[in-house]
Amino acid sequence: MEMEKRLTLELRNKKPAEVKELVLDNCRSDDGKIVGLSSDFENLEFLSMINVNLLSVSNLPKLNKLRKLELSDNRISGGLEVLAERTPNLTHLNLSGNKIKDINTLEPLKKLPNLHSLDLFNCEVTMLINYRESMFALLPQLTYLDGFDADDQEAPDSDPEADGDGLDDEYDENGEEGEEEDDDEEDELDEEVIDDEEEDEDDLEGEEEEDGVDDEEEEDEEDEDDDEGEEDLPQGEKRKRDLEDEGEEDPEDEEDEDDD
Repeated sequence: MEMEKRLTLELRNKKPAEVKELVLDNCRSDDGKIVGLSSDFENLEFLSMINVNLLSVSNLPKLNKLRKLELSDNRISGGLEVLAERTPNLTHLNLSGNKIKDINTLEPLKKLPNLHSLDLFNCEVTMLINYRESMFALLPQLTYLDGFDADDQEAPDSDPEADGDGLDDEYDENGEEGEEEDDDEEDELDEEVIDDEEEDEDDLEGEEEEDGVDDEEEEDEEDEDDDEGEEDLPQGEKRKRDLEDEGEEDPEDEEDEDDD
């Protein structure tokens, strides 16, 4: 795909001034030059043009806010003074896999005061004797060369500026915090549900106990009513009922039967 067409697709109906990150990797440049990119991308902070067959960056527009520029796996051999003129605030530059052979070719980078990280992997210049010492001497503003500082300490993996996605990192952190807060809320809800269930169980037990007490009271009342009913009966009837309860017959009834 041609670079200009790819650029149109990447815009996705946005205005150039609204774009902060732009990836044009693996498309085709026009005779080894940048096409379609203009100074209208005034807020661009991250630009990647990996493996686009670039021979030169002479057509790079003025991009004052650009911080990270990925140009690896191209055929650039010089002309880096353009970067100092048009990307003055550049902090990270990747020129790995290009045709850079001499340290003098990199001298224009001295005019980039904010350049902290430079990658030159698979460039012939890295084969020179005292390459690293010479590069740190040439560019004292550098912190990392090919991923390591002057003391051979490796650059941290998660550097927001180096990755060009500080805003995304901040968003991810907020997202994680939001998830943790959601988890805490869920735990609190679970505890409330458990407490409610325990309260319901206690209420049920209390109701069962009350029902048992009520049943006992009702039985006692029934017994009292029976006793009161017996007291109201004449003495003979009361005795007859007692004998019936015990399964015995009244002697008077027996005498009546004998008379018959």
